[in-house]
Amino acid sequence: MMADAHKVRRTVRCAVYTRKSTEEGLDQEFNSLQAQREAAEAYIKSQRHLGWTLLPHPYDDGGFTGGNIERPALKRLLEDIDAHRVDCVMVYKVDRLSRSLLDFARLMDRFDQRSVSFVSVTQQFNTTTSLGRLTLNILLSFAQFEREIIGERTRDKMSAAPEGQVGRRNSGARLRR
Repeated sequence: MMADAHKVRRTVRCAVYTRKSTEEGLDQEFNSLQAQREAAEAYIKSQRHLGWTLLPHPYDDGGFTGGNIERPALKRLLEDIDAHRVDCVMVYKVDRLSRSLLDFARLMDRFDQRSVSFVSVTQQFNTTTSLGRLTLNILLSFAQFEREIIGERTRDKMSAAPEGQVGRRNSGARLRR
């Protein structure tokens, strides 16, 4: 029992990754990326007793799709993971990391190879359990489905709009009936 009281607490270096698909609103005083970061930082503080600590480097991708991994902040995060500077990746929601099931699976495999945990602040998942992995894959399947539906709707709207009307507010009026 005395040995338990003197256990050395391991520091868990937590990186917060944020993403927003569009640049709209990013110039506001308090934007979506900041809201995501604030929620993740609060979660890390709540786990301080377990040795969790926030890494000071921001990994913010504003104006980048989740449909691929070609994002500058994500690339920096992966470089830091490969250099063993990160123990845990925190996101606000799973789809902030990726909306592609294939990309997500590849990222999770890379995290696993480097013993990096993955935490979603608003969706309580534990990637060390088989049930946690199943739940994440199901959620990501729906995120990918949603992205594909949005793409189909956009293509339908563009093909239904008269030539030269694609960007106008009423160009989708026929579709709303």
